[in-house]
Amino acid sequence: MASFLSIFFLFIFGSLTASSRAETSSRVPAIYVFGDSTADVGNNNYLTGSKVAKANFPHNGVDFPTGRPTGRFSNGYNGIDFLAMHMGFKRSPPPSLSISGKSTHQILRGSRGANFASAGSGILDSTGSTITLRKQVQLFASVKSNISATITREAANDAILKSVFIISTGGNDIFAFFSRNNTPTASERASFIGSIVWEFKGHIEALYNLGARKFGVVDVPPIGCCPYPRSLNPLGGCIDTLNELAQGFNQAVKDLMHGLSLTSGGFKYSIGSSYAVVQNIINNPQALGIKEIKTACCGSGKFNGQSACMPNSTICSNRHDFLFWDMLHPTHGAAKLAAQAMYNGSLQFASPVNFRQLVEDQQS
Repeated sequence: MASFLSIFFLFIFGSLTASSRAETSSRVPAIYVFGDSTADVGNNNYLTGSKVAKANFPHNGVDFPTGRPTGRFSNGYNGIDFLAMHMGFKRSPPPSLSISGKSTHQILRGSRGANFASAGSGILDSTGSTITLRKQVQLFASVKSNISATITREAANDAILKSVFIISTGGNDIFAFFSRNNTPTASERASFIGSIVWEFKGHIEALYNLGARKFGVVDVPPIGCCPYPRSLNPLGGCIDTLNELAQGFNQAVKDLMHGLSLTSGGFKYSIGSSYAVVQNIINNPQALGIKEIKTACCGSGKFNGQSACMPNSTICSNRHDFLFWDMLHPTHGAAKLAAQAMYNGSLQFASPVNFRQLVEDQQS
């Protein structure tokens, strides 16, 4: 097993190569992104309703290049941005609901891609009240149809075949289940995990049928150790049930993706383990220069985890010292570290290949 310190050094030096690649050319035609708030770069800015999760206000974005909030649940970039940088892009492709002008031209030529992720969404249609994963896949189908109408069908299919489809979801489904049953039996856990993985399979197969062949899945981190769950624990520790549900889901997704790779021609995938990255940081934060692993940088209440990051929230000045930005999401620095580990790391952090190997795989 590669030491986590070695991943840290890759993280430091990798940031230089990633930024230089972003100024040259991309390594894949496009990136298409699906998921929840861990991947949303502003789609929810365009939605209305009191229950829509949004982050388009301070202090979010305080460390973004413009210094302004973008809709990312972060003080700067999120993990999808950093993965995109490693693939040669400036940052994540734009939110699908914002596409216009020059971006439309690029996307309709099969380049750059689009981000369909929506904060609050889940694998199940019943999770959240925003753009469900099913709807996100349907939106991609519309984009593909428009690409095929702009360039030849063959060119569109080839561009999609070589593009990377990143999916980061599942945590909201687990939280929703836990809110209904915080002491599930073994059979109840198995039934729940089976139901969401079955739905997840359907969404993956739908993308495959639309031409996707390269899948980058980001698994669910140890969400029981986020500031919000910790604030619910009288002792301030992690909520083990949430972590166990995350581990069960992650293993089921591994089994699913392996099975699909055996039965679906040209199917390639990498599963980036945010669970392993975050757990390593929690277990050995000093090795990575992180000083605070329990309390969020921005928020209020116990561990700053009892409310979202709002304009009137307490905010830390030493953001690079923190693992968590808000009650549920990592800081810009932690997201950068996670993306580096998934892109260039060992099997501990991405399997059966890392994201770099997935990108470089030219086999059709």
